[in-house]
Amino acid sequence: MSGRGAVLALFCGCGHVALTGTVTILENHFSKIPSDHTMLTDVIQLMQYVIYGIASFFFLYGIILLAEGFYTTSAVKELHSEFKTTICGRCISGMFVFLTYILGIAWLGVFGFSAVPVFLFYNMWSTCEAMKSPVANVTSLDSICVDVRQYGIIPWNATPGKACGSTLGDICNTSEFYLSYHLYIVACAGAGATVIALIHFLMILSANWAYLKDASHMHAYQDIKMKEEQELQDIQSRSKECLNSYS
Repeated sequence: MSGRGAVLALFCGCGHVALTGTVTILENHFSKIPSDHTMLTDVIQLMQYVIYGIASFFFLYGIILLAEGFYTTSAVKELHSEFKTTICGRCISGMFVFLTYILGIAWLGVFGFSAVPVFLFYNMWSTCEAMKSPVANVTSLDSICVDVRQYGIIPWNATPGKACGSTLGDICNTSEFYLSYHLYIVACAGAGATVIALIHFLMILSANWAYLKDASHMHAYQDIKMKEEQELQDIQSRSKECLNSYS
């Protein structure tokens, strides 16, 4: 549980800071007119609010799953006692299994989406490294450009919309670019680790649900067995009484 919370916090924290750095880079180098990237700014702010919501939701979900885990564990431990599971309890356990499965699929999408900015920043970084390479046969550095408009991040009428040559090299050397690039990598890794953690936790929940179901069947079997033994004892006692009365 604590490991899953750690990787989720890694994704949320790094993703939030990286998005802020991305806005700074775009405003300073690719879209200097605020009206050109108003929609992008709103989308990034919305994504940051979504990150807040994800963190809050999984915090509460983790607490609920922890309580449900204690419940199912106690059901298995008290298999031979007076404790009995209910249909409602088994339904709740099954619901958590299904919900965790849906969350796992959703986080696969989040993992794929978080890889997009890593790809974009990597393209820019690799272009800068190519310009610095001594073996590169480049006649004019100004002919090497990165146009972020082709990715649909900002509109085509954004000014300047692209960076070439030494300007591109200066962008790659900024602290915002370096920090945002590496934070996106960490956030993507955190999303992937969250998927693995959800799959692992889904296996645990499925096992708990199976144990809970077996515990219910065992209790039903024990109840039937006890009733049969009681009936057999009653029959034997009545038989003895009848023999005593005849004798």
